[in-house]
Amino acid sequence: MLDKIKNMYQNDPLKTIAIGVGAVIIAPKVASLLKPVAKATIKTGVILYQKTKETIAETGEQLGDLVAEAQAEVLAEKAENRDNITVLNPSSND
Repeated sequence: MLDKIKNMYQNDPLKTIAIGVGAVIIAPKVASLLKPVAKATIKTGVILYQKTKETIAETGEQLGDLVAEAQAEVLAEKAENRDNITVLNPSSND
């Protein structure tokens, strides 16, 4: 790219300078036109980030609930098995 600019400047310096000045003049106008697009893009990104964060939090909560339910079931099964063993093999000193 730099070589092209050098060649263009060597072949037609006035044209190259005119393009450079034009770019300097046009750049702020182009930037002001692109600002709303950039702002909308950033705003969309922020909204997506927030939605994703909420979804992950909800998923984590649901997963925590599932783990708690599974733990409760395991404890209930252990207690039931303990009761069954006690009934089948009572250990008494008769």
